[in-house]
Amino acid sequence: MENWQVYAIGFTAQILFSSRLLHQWILSEKQRKVVTPGLFWKLSLFASFLLFIYGYLRDDFAIMFGQGLTYFIYIRNLYLQGTWQRLPAWFQWLLYLFPLGVIGFFFTFKSFHIEKLFFNEDIPFWLLAMGTSAQIIFNFRFIYQWFFSEKIKQSVLPLGFWVLSLFGAGLILMYAILRKDPVLFLGHILGSIIYVRNIVLSLKAYA
Repeated sequence: MENWQVYAIGFTAQILFSSRLLHQWILSEKQRKVVTPGLFWKLSLFASFLLFIYGYLRDDFAIMFGQGLTYFIYIRNLYLQGTWQRLPAWFQWLLYLFPLGVIGFFFTFKSFHIEKLFFNEDIPFWLLAMGTSAQIIFNFRFIYQWFFSEKIKQSVLPLGFWVLSLFGAGLILMYAILRKDPVLFLGHILGSIIYVRNIVLSLKAYA
């Protein structure tokens, strides 16, 4: 696949991620508080699928690992909002089985992928470790959000989610600069601005 096609997939994923944030931000500004629209999770799920493919095509384990961490949390939030139950059963199964298909694909071509993902000359091991650590920290926000939402039985985006988002985005920006990855860089620059604004709105709610 040509480089422009690979980057097109990555930028499409980041556009969807940015669109979910813009949508959430605009609705939050209108209501003067942080809100969690259903479209946020729908766009997240589709964008995660595309960014996983982008990470695979770039032989970037850090990106793939990050998307794998949050995939089912997106689904759970759709369930908490009552949206998942309204999807056609065949589509639910398709989304559930997608990760198994990926695992099966890796096992089929195991030697090739292990070599490409973990012994890639373009990504030194220290940089891979840094990127993977940044993804773990960045995506821990969704684990925190998931536990918080399960506790109150409602899909919400609490203050801690935005604080972790801002900190994790800063680490991924460092990785993007060292990796020379415009897709990650542009996506997280825009996201950081919205994270700050949501922190401000969240603090106002506690005041």
